[in-house]
Amino acid sequence: MPVEALDHVQIAMPPGGEAAAHSFYAGLLGIPELPKPANLAARGGCWFERGALKVHLGLEPDFRPARKAHPAFLVTDLAALVAALAADGFAAVEDEPLAGYVRRYVADPFGNRIELLERC
Repeated sequence: MPVEALDHVQIAMPPGGEAAAHSFYAGLLGIPELPKPANLAARGGCWFERGALKVHLGLEPDFRPARKAHPAFLVTDLAALVAALAADGFAAVEDEPLAGYVRRYVADPFGNRIELLERC
């Protein structure tokens, strides 16, 4: 029974980070926030989803940001996204080239590493 697909990515955040998560993931990255199911909403956190793209942020009381492990988001118009992120105080940095892509890394409001890729 092989794994069929990736359903969603869960990223940790500190308690009380929902507003900052909404501003970053929905506001800057453009992934709409969806209400969590009622039976899970009491745990806190938030879900951002559009089609097959599903990013869930869960609360971790002893939070430490993921500085190496990361999701990689395929984007359109990376330059415009990098400019919007910079205008909001999020610096995107270059890394080693990856054939077929232009890419940058940015830290979310909690310090988690996020990779942004655009096909070239």
